[in-house]
Amino acid sequence: MSHRRLEKASRVLGVIPARGGSKGVPRKNIRSLCGKPLLQYTAEAALAARGLSQVILSTEDEQIAAVGLTCGLEVPFLRPAELARDDTPMLPVVQHAVSWMENKSERFDAVCLLQPTNPLRRAEDIDACIELLNEHDLDAVVAILPVPSEYNPHWVFWKGGNGLLSLSTGEETPVTRRQDLPPAFHREGSVYVTRRHVLMEENSLYGKRLAGYQLNSERSVNIDTPEDWEKAERLLRAGVV
Repeated sequence: MSHRRLEKASRVLGVIPARGGSKGVPRKNIRSLCGKPLLQYTAEAALAARGLSQVILSTEDEQIAAVGLTCGLEVPFLRPAELARDDTPMLPVVQHAVSWMENKSERFDAVCLLQPTNPLRRAEDIDACIELLNEHDLDAVVAILPVPSEYNPHWVFWKGGNGLLSLSTGEETPVTRRQDLPPAFHREGSVYVTRRHVLMEENSLYGKRLAGYQLNSERSVNIDTPEDWEKAERLLRAGVV
């Protein structure tokens, strides 16, 4: 079956989710990182991106909402508490934001999820992901980083209930030489761009036609622990952004 050409995603909604109940680094989304609230780094990148038609903040926390407004973000609603728990998946959070906007007669072709815990992502990274989505007629694009050789699926083993190991690829023997390993990647987490119908009708951030936009690992950090925070400070002081 031939692939149906999708229309260009010309209206893209940027959604920045920032809840108040972070555990690893308490109140991290509004904590000062090198003189600015963590949230501000993502806000600045999003507002500078040419490909985003509108950027909104999704939070249940009034203090975070106030900081978001000072960063230039729109805060059209406060997220319901049931969508701000530790175990809340990101998919319904983004779907809620889209549904709210559509109930106000706003319509978008795609949605760009931007986690504030990735302060080093740039406006050009966002725009490159949107361009990739359109140029290659994709369902979604995510930022990615290469997997180190020692963690390549061809060298990773599962341990079964019987204590025996089996390759994660299902093959009988591992690739012998590092040079022969096929490239492998993992989600970097700073940019997700998904077409509206994939998100809302297929209930997925990824769809079936997914591509990755590779970032430079030297300017990537996902803040989840105090150690991650320290790494972000070092990179920002070194001028990586």
